[in-house]
Amino acid sequence: MLQLCKITDSLFISNARSACNNELLQKESVTLCINVSRQQPSPPAPVSTLRVAVYDDPNEDLQAHFDRCADAILSVEAGGGRTLVYCKNGRSRSATVCMAYLMKHRSLSLTEAYEMVKSARSVVEPNPGFWAQLERYEQELKIRRDLPEHKRLQFSPISLQRLFHRKQNK
Repeated sequence: MLQLCKITDSLFISNARSACNNELLQKESVTLCINVSRQQPSPPAPVSTLRVAVYDDPNEDLQAHFDRCADAILSVEAGGGRTLVYCKNGRSRSATVCMAYLMKHRSLSLTEAYEMVKSARSVVEPNPGFWAQLERYEQELKIRRDLPEHKRLQFSPISLQRLFHRKQNK
């Protein structure tokens, strides 16, 4: 069944087959498609696209793309647009990116983000590696939010990740 599943007013999730259906994209006024795959096609419609070239493999570093994707979704939303995030089956990679956005820009916990995405698309199930990356990202976001505003600018996501790993290893 071809469908775009609505998570928020400006965020949808689907599989690649649905994402490449111009009629669906136009019906939902999608302006950005984030393709979270190495092999799936980009939509032929006149929409902006962003590719995150990863396989659905627990060892892939999808977390390295969380901030960029979440910020792109927020930017599109701020401009009145709508984003579709998709992968082959609309189950693991795309769900993980949607959850990262909800955690970063809607301040949801990992559990809340999962429940929200799962309620929009029942087949959602991030693979164990992506789930672990979302757990680390949740902790990283907590650290970022706890920093005073003037100090947030001094830390890049990579330096925060290093800081977090040092705290975990102690």
